[in-house]
Amino acid sequence: MGSSRVWAAAAAVVLCAAATGPAAADGKPGNDGFTIKDPRITESSGLVASRAHPGVYWTHNDQDKGAYLYAVDSRTGEIVARITMTGVGTPRDVEAISIGPDGDLYVGDIGDNFHGKWSFVWVYKLPEPKTLKDQTVRATQYVVKYDDGPRDAEALMVHPRTGRIYIADKQEDGGSLYEGPARMSTSGTNVFRRVAATDLWVTDGAFSPDGKRLALRGYFGGVSYAWKGPGKIKRLGRLSVPLQRQGESLAYSPDGSRLMFGTEGVESDVEAREVKKGGGVASSSGGGSGGGDGMSGGVKGAVALGAVVLAVLGLKRVFRRRG
Repeated sequence: MGSSRVWAAAAAVVLCAAATGPAAADGKPGNDGFTIKDPRITESSGLVASRAHPGVYWTHNDQDKGAYLYAVDSRTGEIVARITMTGVGTPRDVEAISIGPDGDLYVGDIGDNFHGKWSFVWVYKLPEPKTLKDQTVRATQYVVKYDDGPRDAEALMVHPRTGRIYIADKQEDGGSLYEGPARMSTSGTNVFRRVAATDLWVTDGAFSPDGKRLALRGYFGGVSYAWKGPGKIKRLGRLSVPLQRQGESLAYSPDGSRLMFGTEGVESDVEAREVKKGGGVASSSGGGSGGGDGMSGGVKGAVALGAVVLAVLGLKRVFRRRG
């Protein structure tokens, strides 16, 4: 994305910031915003609601000292379990996590800041633990390539009905959606084919629990799509994405009524936005998110502007990492 486009997007975010806000707290497990309090989480790059443990979300760092996943209790923001994956080698750039209809967790080691350095990437699959405690879980590792060559990606989504894996790549001018094989192979390379264009610089994505909508987010905005069948999407509208330091995670709440937007950083916030019926578009509904700060409108405006500046600086950092 050119610098003029970045600043134009930032300005648009500032102008509409006053019209957006967190979803009102409703007390249902996993529906309210929260802050990840554990200092081990410094670069939360993926987020997914647990199926087995109400109110718990799984996350991970994109760069960590091991093959770790963390279970966060959204009611307290505390880590209640750390999972160490075995059978996967040394992760390179873990960017996404999803959950399938089989209840298994799918982890996308799909980042490539050099856009072509890695001729292949990996997807890991493991059963969601039945008990929340620090433990080791053996994962299955899949080798993944794209039909049109290597690329950077930060969004991996498993369809909640078919179990098929999709990846959205990260391109400044709008990227593509890729579909994995109907059956993933552990003995060979799994080729993901391009099935649709996306009008967004994607940092994460998620399917709604009923599988009828696909949400994709970027740093400054997001898009909601109707799911019309394998790899077939129809744009519904834009998402109201909160201002965050470096927004790189997105998940639906367990009941599908909220979109949960997360960001990198120590003590990072996960903010909830309500989903409109029918359109799947996150909107402002006023009220607090369970972690409301009570700031005045003027202070919030200043914080919003500061967040945009930080986001742009974050983008520049990304460019530098890409070299």
